[in-house]
Amino acid sequence: MYSKRPYFIFGFHGCEKSVRDKIVSNQERMKRSENSYDWLGSGFYFWENDHDRALQFAKEKGFNDPAVLGACIDLGNCLDLLEFHQRQRLKDAYNQLKTSCEIGGITLPENSTDLMRRKLDCAVVKTHVENQTAPKVDSVRGVFWEGEILYPGAGLKEKNHIQICVRNPDCIKAFFIPRTQEKAKFQTDDLTDK
Repeated sequence: MYSKRPYFIFGFHGCEKSVRDKIVSNQERMKRSENSYDWLGSGFYFWENDHDRALQFAKEKGFNDPAVLGACIDLGNCLDLLEFHQRQRLKDAYNQLKTSCEIGGITLPENSTDLMRRKLDCAVVKTHVENQTAPKVDSVRGVFWEGEILYPGAGLKEKNHIQICVRNPDCIKAFFIPRTQEKAKFQTDDLTDK
């Protein structure tokens, strides 16, 4: 009932500058991630409102010219894993997947011990999404706990973030090149009517 959001969010994706520029200028389409370990399933991945983390990721990946692609996103019908009832649905999907694997004699996928490769989570989200009756899931949103502990005794980690997986490309309303933070310098003449 409350899965549709009445607002847009900004998403940020770390990539090579040439790729960002081609996507923004409509010369190339963003590529959908289809890895078996993509924890929120198949789709287009973004950090929610976190330009700096997207840039850090691009640098960690070793891109020659790391950059950030910005997107204005309407989450549409969102499987929001920050909500209690949505997480309960994933429990049901897990049980369906487990039963299906047992019947088919297939080994249940597993997440890596460091949780960086999440084949089980991907399979559970995929099971839920594929068994979802109308309305279809447009996006998936979840918290990713990542990195070293922020400080001794902390419950926070250095790279915690909210990640968005856009399944329906129509939910991406615009791509843009993010501005860097700088103090705007306006002349007073620019602010007055002439």
